Amino acid sequence: MEERINKTVKYLQAEYIMIWILPIVLVILYETGIMTEGDYAGDARMDYILQTIGILLTVGLIPLSLRLFSLSLVKCVKLLSLPDALSSYRRWSEIRLGLLVVPVLTNLSFYYLTLNTTGLFCAAMSLIASLFCVPTRKRIWNELDLLKEEKEEE
Repeated sequence: MEERINKTVKYLQAEYIMIWILPIVLVILYETGIMTEGDYAGDARMDYILQTIGILLTVGLIPLSLRLFSLSLVKCVKLLSLPDALSSYRRWSEIRLGLLVVPVLTNLSFYYLTLNTTGLFCAAMSLIASLFCVPTRKRIWNELDLLKEEKEEE
């Protein structure tokens, strides 16, 4: 079982690192001119629409990702057997990371399209929120109550 937990941690850590690599790649693409920037820089209406979408995504998805994971953990994952709990935990962790990466990439794109720093702030908030989701072996043990189960077996 230790091997399966370690494998799950490695997969989740690789996926977590991608949350930080994807924005860096997007910035490189815009800064090198591969993707055009400033397409809507002078358009006030489009600027307003894109910034509103970015803010709503950020304000909606950050709390949803953090709260949804804890609700699913309490209601579903802890009731399963350990192998099923690990696969369900991984799936919900991936959903949570996916919900956090959407506002990051969207707001970075909106920043480069409008050159309005609101997109940068929203992307930064989402990246900071991802720091609450760093996958570690200890976190899996605590969130799945494996320490408590191990003590009960002794």
